[in-house]
Amino acid sequence: MATYEKATSYKLDDTITYAQGGIISKQVTKNKAGNITLFSFDKDQALTEHTSPYDAFVQILDGEAEIRIDGQPHVLKKGECIIMPADHPHALKATQPFKMLLTMIRGE
Repeated sequence: MATYEKATSYKLDDTITYAQGGIISKQVTKNKAGNITLFSFDKDQALTEHTSPYDAFVQILDGEAEIRIDGQPHVLKKGECIIMPADHPHALKATQPFKMLLTMIRGE
């Protein structure tokens, strides 16, 4: 998975498309402190409930998603964001096609 070129300007939501009935991910950058990944989800696509040992910041770039944290639903639309805390179960579902930027922060 290639990272985006450094010192280059991007409009991230234009650098990823939607795949009919699918999910696409593109790694933006990664290092020992964490990683940033761009995703697109077609309507009704989902990530099942799971946990991560790291805090995860989600910013919706386009569309709308339901993000469940500890079973509580949060509906996020373009321009909104949420932090999914480390070690808490969470899941994502596209209520309509959506694009998100996921930033994972490792350690403390």
